[in-house]
Amino acid sequence: MGGQLTDILVMLAVVFAVNLMPVFGPPTWTALVFFFLRWDIAAPVLVIGGAAASAGGRFVLASAFRHLSGHLPAKKRRDLEAVGAKVTGRGASRYALLGVFVVSPLSSAQLFEAAGLTPQVKLVPVTIAFFCGRLVTYSLYVGGASVAQDTLRDLLARGIVSPATIALQVGLLGLLIAFVLVPWARVLGLEDHDDATPHPPRTER
Repeated sequence: MGGQLTDILVMLAVVFAVNLMPVFGPPTWTALVFFFLRWDIAAPVLVIGGAAASAGGRFVLASAFRHLSGHLPAKKRRDLEAVGAKVTGRGASRYALLGVFVVSPLSSAQLFEAAGLTPQVKLVPVTIAFFCGRLVTYSLYVGGASVAQDTLRDLLARGIVSPATIALQVGLLGLLIAFVLVPWARVLGLEDHDDATPHPPRTER
């Protein structure tokens, strides 16, 4: 019993740490499938515990980027506030934003980093949406692991360090940088030319 509890705690710590990585972190499902194939951890524990640890790691990552956003130049903070005002201004926009965190096929690291940089985006709801979405996807991966063990072992051996995976991570990092650099206040028509004094960002969680 003690050994199994230790295995579970190690799994939770690894998944949490993986989701703290801002870039080049392996997909969480690969860690869960690895633990499923190598250790005697029940599938429900892997799925629920993995989703919770993953969501916790992403929340901390987004919170760190939110702290960093306060050190950006005033003009860039206005741009990010403009994005926040646009995506949280209407009920439909808010639900669409939550939907992105539930089902997005993109790396969740860059999504949470962008959310952290956008002050109006509440981090708790998007983290809960992410947790719910990962309960489904992790269930599919862990459930299929026992059916296709040899294929998954080969995928785990090649997929994490494949050129395509690395290129995707670099591309997503480039999109995040572009997101920060775009003059969103001007693009969205929300730039106030008469008021050069930046409003303090509203930080929400």
